[in-house]
Amino acid sequence: MNVTRLGRTEVPVSALGFGAAPLGNLYTAISDDEAHATVDAAWDAGLRYYDTAPHYGLGLSERRLGAALARRPRQEFAVSTKVGRLLAPHPAPTGSDLAAGGFAVPDTLTRRPDYSRTGVLRSLEASLDRLGLDRVDIVYVHDPDDHLGTAVGEAIPALLDLRDQGVVGAVGVGANTVGPLLRTVTETDIDAVMVAGRWTLLDRTARPLLDACAARGTSVVAAAPFNSGLLSRPHPAADATFDYGPVPAAVLHRVRRLVEVCARHRTILPHAAVRFPLRSPEVACVVAGFRSGDEVRAAARWAAVDLAEETWAALDSVVETT
Repeated sequence: MNVTRLGRTEVPVSALGFGAAPLGNLYTAISDDEAHATVDAAWDAGLRYYDTAPHYGLGLSERRLGAALARRPRQEFAVSTKVGRLLAPHPAPTGSDLAAGGFAVPDTLTRRPDYSRTGVLRSLEASLDRLGLDRVDIVYVHDPDDHLGTAVGEAIPALLDLRDQGVVGAVGVGANTVGPLLRTVTETDIDAVMVAGRWTLLDRTARPLLDACAARGTSVVAAAPFNSGLLSRPHPAADATFDYGPVPAAVLHRVRRLVEVCARHRTILPHAAVRFPLRSPEVACVVAGFRSGDEVRAAARWAAVDLAEETWAALDSVVETT
């Protein structure tokens, strides 16, 4: 699988990255063995970039990912985690994090937003302990939308100091919204942005962000290429999820038109969804979440094979005219 250096750093990322939110029991639980087998399948398929966060399963994703990678040569893979949410004992647990956080794990811990310099250092130290690593390659400031001033003034400078000391390889910001990412690209010296769901076959609202990144030499990591599920199957159902909620009727109509185009050009919707971000030179890699080996192997096949230009033109016309 193709490997690209992130921004101006020496950190290598594979064209397809492993999103480890499902390892934290996103929506439904999987076993430790299933989690380990999924990471093994990703390794066998050539994926060498693995992304996680304390938010994912209240630390469970980090623990499972670290355990699954423990026997792999450390110099052969890159790991990213995130800061901005400190895990602390829950003062009034309900028994499950599913309603509050979306993860099927006990809510003995809770997430406390902290984008201060001290909070960033504490969060990273705890992540390293859960991962069982002495370093991570990339650290993203996670969802700073409501704390952007502190993120720009404290969190990012703290991480840039760690980068300059060689403690971390690259610094980035990750979010589902374009505005905060645009500000951090233009005002700070970050190496990458992880934009989730806004540069996909269906949603292309991150175009200004990609332009800004091109001007600054900042890499784009395109996450959530399936828009949280809607684009992950050849024939999406009406009850599929779009951006973590129900699919609006207009969006479903547009997707069904994309399905028709794919059928005419002898491809399928998820193949186009995985390949779309990789068309852009600003995009270093696309990161998708996986909960099984079959999902990993299918995505790896799709990432490796581009579509014909006439197919892209037909798909683009659907998005541009609706």
